[in-house]
Amino acid sequence: MFTLAILHSTIRTEEKLLVAAARNAGVSVKPVDIRRQVFDPRRFAPDFELALERSVSTVKGDYAIAFLEALGVPVVNSLRVARNCEDKFQTSLLLSSAGIPTPRFALVFSPEQALEAVDDFGGFPVVVKPPFGSWGRLLAKINDRDALDALLEHKEVLGTPPQKAFYIQEFVRKPDRDIRAFVVGGEAICAIYRESAHWITNTARGGTARNCHVGVEIREVCRRVSEAIGGGLLAVDLFETEGGLTVNEVNHTMEFRNSEEPTGVSISGAILDYCLGILRGRRC
Repeated sequence: MFTLAILHSTIRTEEKLLVAAARNAGVSVKPVDIRRQVFDPRRFAPDFELALERSVSTVKGDYAIAFLEALGVPVVNSLRVARNCEDKFQTSLLLSSAGIPTPRFALVFSPEQALEAVDDFGGFPVVVKPPFGSWGRLLAKINDRDALDALLEHKEVLGTPPQKAFYIQEFVRKPDRDIRAFVVGGEAICAIYRESAHWITNTARGGTARNCHVGVEIREVCRRVSEAIGGGLLAVDLFETEGGLTVNEVNHTMEFRNSEEPTGVSISGAILDYCLGILRGRRC
């Protein structure tokens, strides 16, 4: 019998769905609260064949992945994929290098260079994001120089070191929605529209989810994104533009509690099947 560890820092609806899917499939599940572990290679004896990393904390999740991979335990997603997703600048570089449409972006370390980047983009508005973050937090649409100067001063004085790296992205004009596609092993299995009158459409910020048909364009873009990022389990955020789809961000610990019902797809079941495929491959 296979044993799948679910690494977590709290149990959310998603983790409950994953545990239920595993038990329905007759798979042994071991929830592992990474906050309570002693990651000492001399005393830690893994009693599971594969780990699924689901930590809310990116820092704790990364350390848990690195530790288990060093012990030879496969983790979904891998440390490479996690780091490629969690750093928005790194994600943008990979997408751009692969020729995948993505909003124009720049990283700077001073207000003077920020203004230079804005000028290169063609002027305001722009979006300023923390290089690390989720749930649409600390995003700012900047409409003029006064707002830019004020925001960057606050970041320089009050921010942590990552906040003092200023990631700037062109503002993309789109419908009152974006698309989140759920990608498993390079295949877009389903997608939702996230709709909101606000320019930030994350469901964590009040956006509503509605089923989005996964057509040829979404499938192809997501396949290319998966190749660029390193595969695994991904949530790909897409903008609809006059020139076609453009990739905004890629997430490596997808939240899907608001997406199974509108899409009619068991995302938790697809995640479990992917993990089982890896386990069976290693047993062969």
